[in-house]
Amino acid sequence: MESISMPGGCACGAVRYSLKAPPMFVHCCYCKDCQRQTGSAFVINGIVETGMIELESGTLATTQMPTESGRGHEIFRCSDCLVPLWSNYGRRPHLRFLRLTTLDDATQFPPDVHIYLRSKLPWVQIPDGAKAFRAYYDTEKVWPPQSLARRYAAAK
Repeated sequence: MESISMPGGCACGAVRYSLKAPPMFVHCCYCKDCQRQTGSAFVINGIVETGMIELESGTLATTQMPTESGRGHEIFRCSDCLVPLWSNYGRRPHLRFLRLTTLDDATQFPPDVHIYLRSKLPWVQIPDGAKAFRAYYDTEKVWPPQSLARRYAAAK
């Protein structure tokens, strides 16, 4: 696995973190939950091992959120400005869904897939040729082998 050190943080600057490895996979999610929780048309989440996010300063507040799946969702926010930084979806403590737009340079990791298009706002355009799914997808079929290997190793 490639080692990196990419800084990121919240809007007020109280929380600073460093991403230590590239995401295993990147979602652009258009589900209603993401729309409500971000106040936007979608969210860009990079899936990483929990240990690949190093908190350097600040305090996090955890918010418990319901989801359509019923599996639950924890959002980790700056305790001062409440900007969401990453999430734990589905009670998988070994994985984090990092809000990639909280990186100082958010341009490095474009989406691998666009998901939950069934609730995409009609004026949002998906790039030609992008992998796109009406709901979720079969991870085993879509993720590259090296990303699957990281995911399995993280779950141990």
